[in-house]
Amino acid sequence: MSVTEQLRDVPEPDSGDPDTRSPMLVGLLDGTVLPASTPLIRPDDAGIARGDGIFESTLVVDGQVRDLPQHLARLARSARMTDLVLPEADAWTPAVDALVAAWTGGGEMVIRLVVTRGPEQGGPTCYVTAAELPASSARQRTSGVRVLLLDRGISGSAVATSPWLLAGAKTLSYAVNMAALRYAAANDADDVIFVGSDGAVLEGPTSTVVIAKDRTLLTPPLEGVLDGITVVRLIRAAQTAGWATAYRRMTPDDLAAADGVWLASSARLLAPVRSIDAVERTDGGLTRELLTLLEAP
Repeated sequence: MSVTEQLRDVPEPDSGDPDTRSPMLVGLLDGTVLPASTPLIRPDDAGIARGDGIFESTLVVDGQVRDLPQHLARLARSARMTDLVLPEADAWTPAVDALVAAWTGGGEMVIRLVVTRGPEQGGPTCYVTAAELPASSARQRTSGVRVLLLDRGISGSAVATSPWLLAGAKTLSYAVNMAALRYAAANDADDVIFVGSDGAVLEGPTSTVVIAKDRTLLTPPLEGVLDGITVVRLIRAAQTAGWATAYRRMTPDDLAAADGVWLASSARLLAPVRSIDAVERTDGGLTRELLTLLEAP
């Protein structure tokens, strides 16, 4: 059952025109743009009842969507891992284009492609949202973040050999990730880096870890972590600029000894880590160079 079909019997919003000043807009795959206040998800949708679904988020800068083909490819990979049937990649284009055209907010917005498993007697629910990039996300590109190291309770290699744990899939089941961020906020920090039971650095709740050491960019191997699209873009640009790069196992000691540590994500792009477990550190003066490689706003 499509979202459009689900909305047939829903009363119309007070105004027929979406309020483009709203902090969020919703796009249906047929290109219809709706205000965020429009009822959209059925109460029995598995995405609500069980967090059963997948998503992708990326940044739009002055009307230009960053890395959309790569996000669609990763969405398809997550769908295969969760046994979800997706529409073709180009079916998302009308929704994305309509949201970009309707947007009258700031120069940076975040679009999110969402797929839930839908109600038990129906098919997946697919839609796209657009919202302004939080000011804190843009600010952290230069001001940085204070992070805590938290035990994830299982190693990356163990997760990678347990497909039911959905390592590498970007699912709607983000309760643990959000709890980690709340724990950080309650303990005078901004973000978290997860460490496996074997002592290896893994990833952040919503980001990929990158470190620099002697003009080499390093990021953890893809065992039990999400393949970061922003990191791939950064690695390619850094290689062109003469950096060495590698996927390599690293420990908290490697973070402490690095010239710089960053959290990379599709919306925030790159945030320098200013402290780890309350121990202050610098970015080696490299953040501006790496943000330039990422063509950050």
